Amino acid sequence: MPLLHRVDDEIEVLRIETPEEIARWRAGFTGAYQTIFSDEPYFERIYPNEAEGRWNKLTSLTETTTLVAVRNGSQVVGFGIGHPLRHKADVARQLAGLIPVPHTYYFAELGVMHDFRTRGLGRQLVQDRLNLVDKSTYSHIILRVAASKNPSYDMYRSMGFEDMGVYMEVQAMRIDGRVTTDRRLFLCCVISQIIR
Repeated sequence: MPLLHRVDDEIEVLRIETPEEIARWRAGFTGAYQTIFSDEPYFERIYPNEAEGRWNKLTSLTETTTLVAVRNGSQVVGFGIGHPLRHKADVARQLAGLIPVPHTYYFAELGVMHDFRTRGLGRQLVQDRLNLVDKSTYSHIILRVAASKNPSYDMYRSMGFEDMGVYMEVQAMRIDGRVTTDRRLFLCCVISQIIR
C-alpha cells in the first residue's frame, strides 16, 4: 500500500489503488463515513450498506484518487476521494457552461473524524489530492460543501477555492429519522493557480 506520508506520530495517509487495498479498507471507511456525516453540519443517518455502497462505487470509477488517513496502522480517521466530473452526471449537467466539464476533476468526499480535526488532516488530504490530479488532463477542480458557513468552507477558501454562487439541493435522512433537504454550495479552483 503506497504510503504518501506520515502526518504525525499516529497518523499516516495511504493511497488506495489495488483491489486488495480496496477490500482491506472497506470496513474502516464505512464506519468513518457513517460517523463523520452524522456530525455537524450534515447530521445524516447513513446505514452501513449505504456507506459501503458509496465506497464500492467510488473505488470502481476510472481515474479515482482514494486516500485514507489511518491511525496506528488500523483505524480510518479520515478520507479524501476524487474522480473526473464526468462520473457525476447530475453535477456535470448543473455546471455545464460554467466550467470545462471534460477537464474538471471532482473532489467527491472529504471527511475527518471529530477527534482528529484541527490537526491539519483535512487540509493535507485536500493538498494530497491536488498534487495527484493529472494536470495534463484536468484544469479545474470542483467540490460541494454545506451552504452554511463552516470550517470546511473556510479551509477550502483559504486554499484558493472560489465560491461559484451555485447551489444544489440534496435530500438526506437525518439522525432524527426525518428526511430533509439542504443546500450544498459549489466551490471551484483553477489548478494552475493553486498548486504549490
